Amino acid sequence: MGPPETLAVRSADIAEELERRDQWAAWRWEKRGGKWTKPPINSATGGYARNNDPDTWGSFEAALRRMQEDRLAGVGFMFHPEDGLAGVDLDSCRDPESGKVEAWALEIVCELDSYAEASPTGTGVKVFLRGGLPSGRRRKGPVEMYDRGRFFTTTGHLLSDVPASVNERQDQLSRVHRRVFGLEKPARAGGPANISTAGMSLSDSELIDRAMTAANGERFSRLWAGDTSRYASAGNEGRSEADLALCSLLAFWCGPEEQRIDRLFRESGLYRQKWERPDYRSLTLAVALDREEFWCGEQTKMKVYARREGAVSLG
Repeated sequence: MGPPETLAVRSADIAEELERRDQWAAWRWEKRGGKWTKPPINSATGGYARNNDPDTWGSFEAALRRMQEDRLAGVGFMFHPEDGLAGVDLDSCRDPESGKVEAWALEIVCELDSYAEASPTGTGVKVFLRGGLPSGRRRKGPVEMYDRGRFFTTTGHLLSDVPASVNERQDQLSRVHRRVFGLEKPARAGGPANISTAGMSLSDSELIDRAMTAANGERFSRLWAGDTSRYASAGNEGRSEADLALCSLLAFWCGPEEQRIDRLFRESGLYRQKWERPDYRSLTLAVALDREEFWCGEQTKMKVYARREGAVSLG
């Protein structure tokens, strides 16, 4: 069976606020693990683009050209921590034939009152707006919200009766986030919330030893030594993918301590000059910390939600 039927990109109708930024990639359908996925494609090289690496992004025109020349499925937008933008993804809420949006999703679209379009399959909706997400969860059921480290496919199939522009909607975004994900305990001023994980009580050397002797210790050890071979592909050394993999493992062991993850990464064999670039480093750390579990000793993992404003304990 072939890939899902895909809406043709209406390039002229994509919001100018998005189009003018060099944060684009093309994408194609790929089947992985029996499911169709939408990996982003680097417009310049034709290899994979990465949501933590702005070097693999490009202009809207370049992404559109790559899509057309290689007959790919579409184009999409990469969120960056400093672009002031956020996206809300509402899944399985739209009838692709009639265009009717289910009431629960329409309520969110109307409240956000910003540029909103149909997803590539026509069965979902994506909303783009100006604003930042509060600390807390990012995914729940058919709703996802991001403002960094994520790739949103775009179609230009604007919903009816919504703005054609990306609008400032901070208050509305905060309200919707609260309603969907619930109230979170506020972080302490000037620092993360008062939580503890077992990793926080370990010295750096003890933590690294623990990670190396865990069930996935071989993978950690190879990354710690600077081995990127498991992430390499044709035309790509896999260095950015390895950076993210190691940071994700460090995040699990360290807890939501961005500074400590940064410090330990610099001691690894993967450290290179590119890590000194604030845009690359902040994106990689943001994606690595987009997790719901950290190590909490030999018992159960404690669920926490970590974001740039701190972390919140949920149990």
